[in-house]
Amino acid sequence: MMLAVDLMLWLFVVALALAAAMRGRLLLVQGTRAGVIDFLHLLPRIGIGVIGAGYIAEILPRALIAPWLGAESGLTGIVIAVLGGALTPGGPVVGFAIGAAALKGGAGAPQVIAYSTAWALYAVHRLVLYEVPMMPARVVWLRALVSLPLPFIAAGAAILIGKP
Repeated sequence: MMLAVDLMLWLFVVALALAAAMRGRLLLVQGTRAGVIDFLHLLPRIGIGVIGAGYIAEILPRALIAPWLGAESGLTGIVIAVLGGALTPGGPVVGFAIGAAALKGGAGAPQVIAYSTAWALYAVHRLVLYEVPMMPARVVWLRALVSLPLPFIAAGAAILIGKP
């Protein structure tokens, strides 16, 4: 499965490179240069995040995860997960690594779904550092407000559908 996703992503990159080349050699060179520079800047961060995720998975206290975030924790666990997701700083490597580590430590799937949904929709650091400076504050807070029930809905749907 992972190989198929990788292959599809590379095919998409090749299609974009061909589209850029058809518009001109300079565009192809500039796009390649920008992509390589971004890659070189992100590579150390991704490596640190992946290695850090391994440490997170090992140091999370398993005895605390199951009672607070396990399948039996119910709505309380979902609320804790939503708050954790909203307060987790960092990018996808951090957010999803914490979710994966929590699953390994005994967290329930609905709780992890609530965590990752809350992290994706309204991580506080992104609201304050990125969204408010770039968009009118009223729009940002309205978006956050209408997003509030979505992690709970996602967790509820996971409970109704069954174990993912």
